[in-house]
Amino acid sequence: MSDAQDLFGAAAAGPLPERVPAEESIRPTRLEDFIGQEELRANLRVYLNAARERGQAMDHTLFHGNPGLGKTTLAQIMAAELGVNLVCTSGPVLERSGDLAAILTNLSRHDILFVDEIHRMPIAVEEILYPAMEDFKLDLVIGQGPAARTVKIDLEPFTLVGATTRIGLISSPLRDRFGIISRLEYYTPEELARVVLRSARILDVPVTGDGALEIGRRSRGTPRIANRLLRRVRDFAAVFGKGIVDAEQARNALNRMDVDEFGLDQMDRKLLRVLIEYYNGGPVGVKTLAAAVAEEVRTVEEIYEPYLIQCGFLKRTPRGRMATARAYRHLRMPGGMAEQGLLE
Repeated sequence: MSDAQDLFGAAAAGPLPERVPAEESIRPTRLEDFIGQEELRANLRVYLNAARERGQAMDHTLFHGNPGLGKTTLAQIMAAELGVNLVCTSGPVLERSGDLAAILTNLSRHDILFVDEIHRMPIAVEEILYPAMEDFKLDLVIGQGPAARTVKIDLEPFTLVGATTRIGLISSPLRDRFGIISRLEYYTPEELARVVLRSARILDVPVTGDGALEIGRRSRGTPRIANRLLRRVRDFAAVFGKGIVDAEQARNALNRMDVDEFGLDQMDRKLLRVLIEYYNGGPVGVKTLAAAVAEEVRTVEEIYEPYLIQCGFLKRTPRGRMATARAYRHLRMPGGMAEQGLLE
């Protein structure tokens, strides 16, 4: 009897169900295919070429920025460009120092270790990284009490690529050990339109330039959201249209999904309305605001606030969050300080 039959029983002995082929991945695999982040891409190309010419591992790299901007994709591209293996993990998964030690000792020469949400890594695990990053050595404590001893293990040269949405939560000792620190910015609507057109070619979705730009405008400056909206607009175009995503089809579909011309969804507008209607536009503390919209404080701070602030609908003050005059105008809500011209 095979191992599979031992593990899963008689079900494994029957014929396997036919697998439906998945859609081709839309992640770019080469640096020239990556759209946006022009300055970051240009610098990264220099670092990659220099590492190849020296025949050494690339310096440790930290990407930070809002979710969905391409941090994981860039790590995959780095591994592909250097022709090395990519080992992926995340901060919350590394609960014990032994977890990280097992990964580090199994890395081959010049491999890339990608740690997503690196700011959530426990401090005990983080300290294991210090000698590994600087000297490619692993310090392990074997035994307990008076019999405990320290053992040094040599590691193959590797590159640590960290990704975080909250760089301020990374301790200074860890942050200072990264030789390359790059921030990913929000995308412009034109850049997102190029992302949509590229993804549409891979997914075989007919999209016009105006249709791609309409999706790009409502994607909150984030490629991940643009690709998600493209798939949903494709569904509406297939059912209610002729399968072609033009500006009108994209606009109608996105309106039905409750995504307005600025990319604000129902929760974004609810947050602004609560701030205006319940608290006269603010200021109000983020904990109170989060409780009023039935969301977690972290969700409000990391998901909704950054884009609302970038769009000029919300501002942070020492006394709390405040709605701007632009938020009043966008929601067509009179009253408050906006009418008096006191909010900018």
